[in-house]
Amino acid sequence: MKVKYSIECVSARPLRRFAKRRGSRTMPELSKMRKPDVKVVILGDMNVGKTSLLHRYTEKKFKDTISTVGGAFFLKQWGPYNISIWDTAGREQFHGLGSMYCRGAAAVILTYDVTNWQSLAELEERFLSLTDTANHDCIYAIVGNKADLTDLQAQVGATQDGLTEDQGEEDGERPRVPSACPTPPASPVSLSGVSVNKQVSREDAVALYGRILRYKGMEETNSLPADKMCFETSAKTGYNVDPLFEALFDMVLPSIIRKRTEREGSPTVDLDECSGAGKRPRAACC
Repeated sequence: MKVKYSIECVSARPLRRFAKRRGSRTMPELSKMRKPDVKVVILGDMNVGKTSLLHRYTEKKFKDTISTVGGAFFLKQWGPYNISIWDTAGREQFHGLGSMYCRGAAAVILTYDVTNWQSLAELEERFLSLTDTANHDCIYAIVGNKADLTDLQAQVGATQDGLTEDQGEEDGERPRVPSACPTPPASPVSLSGVSVNKQVSREDAVALYGRILRYKGMEETNSLPADKMCFETSAKTGYNVDPLFEALFDMVLPSIIRKRTEREGSPTVDLDECSGAGKRPRAACC
C-alpha cells in the first residue's frame, strides 16, 4: 500500500488568513521568503498535542486539530531572526520521515502526554533515534502536554480576572504571561471535573533527559541542566507554552549567530560570470 504524505509551509501569522491567500501566491513570491536561520523540530506520538502547541504559540488560541499527515512547516519571526518550526506526524506509518525533518535541527522538542505513560516510552523507543541527523550540538527539551487534565495551576487562564486567554484577547486586554515554573503542583481534578490520573511525573521526564544525554554521548556536567529542559504545558489553556518556546529560542541563539557568520563569511560565486569568462571568442573565418 502506498502512503501519501504532504509538507505544509505556513507562517506564524494566523493560519486562517494564510489559507485565503495561499492559492494566489505565485512562485516569485515564494522565492522571496526569507531563509530560516535555524530549525526546531517537534517529535512525539500521535494525540499528544504537538500541533495544538504550535497553534497556541503562533495564534494564541486553542484549536481542535486532526492528525498531521507527513509534516507541517511554520516560520516564526523572532526579532531579527527567522526560525522554522517543524510539526511532525506521530503515526507510525510516517515514522521514516522523522529523520529527514530532524536533519540539521538545532533544537528538538520531545513531546508526551502527562496522562499517558506509553507516550513517554515511545519517545525513547521510536523517536530518539530519529534525532541522529540533528546537529551535534542540538538542544533537547522534554515536554509533557495536557497538564490541565491533572494540575490546577495549568487550568487557570492567562488573565488576572480569571478569563481565558482567548477571552482576554477579545476584550482587548493584554494576557498575563504564565509562570515560568516548569512544573505546576499536582491535582487530580481536570477542567471537566473528571478525575484523571497523572501517569508521568517530573522525575520520569528528568530521568529520560539523562538517558538522552548518555545516548548522545554528552556529559551532564557540560550540558544544559534538566530543570531547564523539562517542561509541563497545556495547549488548551496556554500554560507554559510561551516560556517553552522563548526559552528554546534563547538557547539556540548562539547557533543562529554562528550560522549567520558562516553564511556571511563564505565566498559566493556568480555562475553567469564564470560561464561567460570561460568562453573563448570565435576566430573569424576569413
